Amino acid sequence: MEVARIDQGLWRWTAPHPEWKVGDDWEQEVGCVYWEADDAVVLIDPLVPADPAERERFLAALDRDVERAQRPVRILLTCEWHDRSADELTGRYGAQCRLPFAAGTLPGDIRAVEARVAQEVVYWLSEPRTVVPGDTLVGTDDGVAMCPESWLEGRGGMPQLRRDLAPLLDLPVERVLTSHGSPALSGGHAALVQALGAA
Repeated sequence: MEVARIDQGLWRWTAPHPEWKVGDDWEQEVGCVYWEADDAVVLIDPLVPADPAERERFLAALDRDVERAQRPVRILLTCEWHDRSADELTGRYGAQCRLPFAAGTLPGDIRAVEARVAQEVVYWLSEPRTVVPGDTLVGTDDGVAMCPESWLEGRGGMPQLRRDLAPLLDLPVERVLTSHGSPALSGGHAALVQALGAA
């Protein structure tokens, strides 16, 4: 597990995905996001580490942060299969959990960009100028790339996914906190332009 402070009130952590197996076309460590919005503590695609010692440390730190913030906890999922530890944390904090395309409002400074062809929502955190995708965008050594076409499972092609994600290019993105691969901690807009093949 790795935990990194990205900005004031914004953290990213990684944990080994319990369903990962050798030969999968994605890395075992997946990323999760903690954001202190004005009206809520937001956890995006959260995964609690399985290792007992790491689990205890992580939950103790998260308990302290939630207590300090004195705000309700909201759990946002980018896609249904990223439910990970959502049920556990919903019960622990009495949190609300929002699935993609479900009814309900988002915390005040968050917008959702729907990538329907991938059955995913990409979140835009406006105050820290941060994009949080699920599977549609993956981190690379030099930025961000589109997910493998095989991940779309026949639901549509890359051209449609690029059209779905095009609204991201209108945002003043500084960083992209990916679930898979290394996050783009600077130059986020340029990374998106390159990934989406836009001029």
